[in-house]
Amino acid sequence: MERQELLSIVEGILFTMGDSVDPDKIATALEIEKSDVISLLDELAERYENENRGIRVTKLDGSYQMCTPPSIYEYLIKIAKQPKRYSLTDTLLETLSIIAYKQPVTKAEIEKIRGVSCDHAVSRLVEFQLVEEIGRMDAPGRPMLFGTTEQFLRSFGVTSLEELPTLNPVQVEEFKQAAEEEATHLTVGV
Repeated sequence: MERQELLSIVEGILFTMGDSVDPDKIATALEIEKSDVISLLDELAERYENENRGIRVTKLDGSYQMCTPPSIYEYLIKIAKQPKRYSLTDTLLETLSIIAYKQPVTKAEIEKIRGVSCDHAVSRLVEFQLVEEIGRMDAPGRPMLFGTTEQFLRSFGVTSLEELPTLNPVQVEEFKQAAEEEATHLTVGV
């Protein structure tokens, strides 16, 4: 292999691994001498340094790792402190609405309302810190009970659940009928 190709491979290895990598492992993977790997690593480190790039190759206890220079830390901290943005799909919004209005609620109750499994949706909502486990139901199997979090209130600009819009009973009945019709069409089509 040509030197430039080897440099690219070594760079890709360091980038992908994230943690420090022993040159012996790289040498074994590339089937070249360890001294040649160290030469490649040193060349990469020198290039990044000379070009004042946003990444560096650092030697740590005989291993090498790709990292950022200290001059960039303040910007990384600013990015890390920014609120996380997440996208709520229709499925997640529907599941979140059920939890918000019915809490405390079990997955089985959510699934009964939605008509489909909700494991993934609830897991994502927990990951987004909009929903949390708030206890267990005193019933066989002791299913988990879910409710909304303070992050939910902040995200939707309300200070309490009482501020959530109330549903018009006529609309609720229309939604139920539409859901039943949809379920009937799905059953007939099967």
